[in-house]
Amino acid sequence: MAQVTAQLVKQLRDMTGVGMMDAKKALVQVEGDIDKAVDFLREAGLAKAAKKADRIAAEGITNVLVEGNRAVILEVNAETDFVAKNDKFQALVKEVSEAILKANPATLEEALEVETPNGKISDVIAEATTVIGEKITLRRFEIVEKSDADAFGAYLHMGGRIGVLTVVEGTTDESAAKDVSMHIAAINPKYIDRSQVSEEELEHEKKVLTEQALNEGKPANIVEKMIAGRLNKFLAEISLNDQPFVKDPDQTVSKFVTSKGGKVKLFHRYEVGEGLEKRVDNFAEEVMSQVNASK
Repeated sequence: MAQVTAQLVKQLRDMTGVGMMDAKKALVQVEGDIDKAVDFLREAGLAKAAKKADRIAAEGITNVLVEGNRAVILEVNAETDFVAKNDKFQALVKEVSEAILKANPATLEEALEVETPNGKISDVIAEATTVIGEKITLRRFEIVEKSDADAFGAYLHMGGRIGVLTVVEGTTDESAAKDVSMHIAAINPKYIDRSQVSEEELEHEKKVLTEQALNEGKPANIVEKMIAGRLNKFLAEISLNDQPFVKDPDQTVSKFVTSKGGKVKLFHRYEVGEGLEKRVDNFAEEVMSQVNASK
């Protein structure tokens, strides 16, 4: 049986909003598997749909750079938020962004070999690691191209904590495209349209919703209708086009973009550290180790 630690309980509580005992019970029930624990709590009607992969952890910043019909979005990680706000670190991110957009590498490995005015990106990062004193990594990037008839929506939230790059085709209204990116930063849709949702994900959600309805004691003959309604709500919540537009909730994102003569072609949303495990420091032990070292 897997050990259920206090840290794991806290992580599940942060993801689902349930109480400590409910979180611990769920983790014990599924032998410490946090993703299964989320499903267990949802089936019991105790938790909202949690984004199971979104375990925000590592520090750093994202950046979006647009030049003409090409743009790049990337994420560079550091160990602490303090370093992420450092001028040297931010200058490094800008330099890496410019070099990658110019060289157009296809993979992360190729990107690290790209030359900047100060040497290869891998060497520049290694030098910055030495100077700044923390491990720095280029985690991911995406280069996007558009036509003259389309618009980029570039948006950085909280100084790069979240970065969004959107392409709206059929219009050159960059302001409207940026508004869509702001919406994506705030609401975090998974897809542009519900037709992009896989059968596997639909079946998984249907199973969870079915168990949830049965556990609520609903008669079997109305469960199917309930599932259809809840599944439709689920699809609307994760699909960009169906979501109420944050700047005007009376219309959907799709209607807003259509009113500008456009259509969302693609988007990339980076949130710093998503999916990475966070280093947990025991500050009491750290202080004691420093005290002992000074003796």
